[in-house]
Amino acid sequence: MSKAIENKQVQVQEITEKFQNASSVVVVDYRGLNVAQVTELRKQLREAGVEFKVYKNTLTRRAAEAAGLEGINDVLVGPNAIAFSNEDVVAPAKIINEFAKKNEALEIKAGIIEGTISSVEDVKALAELPSREGLLSMLLSVLQAPVRNFALATKAVAEQKEEQGA
Repeated sequence: MSKAIENKQVQVQEITEKFQNASSVVVVDYRGLNVAQVTELRKQLREAGVEFKVYKNTLTRRAAEAAGLEGINDVLVGPNAIAFSNEDVVAPAKIINEFAKKNEALEIKAGIIEGTISSVEDVKALAELPSREGLLSMLLSVLQAPVRNFALATKAVAEQKEEQGA
């Protein structure tokens, strides 16, 4: 077997593992972005722990098939870049969506969210969700409301008793 074929098989295996291990994947068309814009996008993604790579479509298609994600092959046409996130499901969608709002040349094509192929609308909906900290804050305020109301009612009753006793 030739060295080129061996290298391609290694790359396909690498991409397959990334598809399988990623909690979320976002496929984008980056045509029209200049080098400075792509560098800025890569920097933002890297800071969030997201890997952003460009692979040949044929290798990516083979890797998607090996990972059981054949449905993503429909969007693997033209120049594509793929963002892989192993920890944060929302981070790549949020960063890329914000970047796409400022740079119309960047187009979100599809995504894979926890092993499920997602449309552009699904990726954008995921990007609009509050962060984990925001959701925890909302939950905490909902849990605190009854305790706060009970404390206010108790204080009002105590003040009323003091007025009657005075």
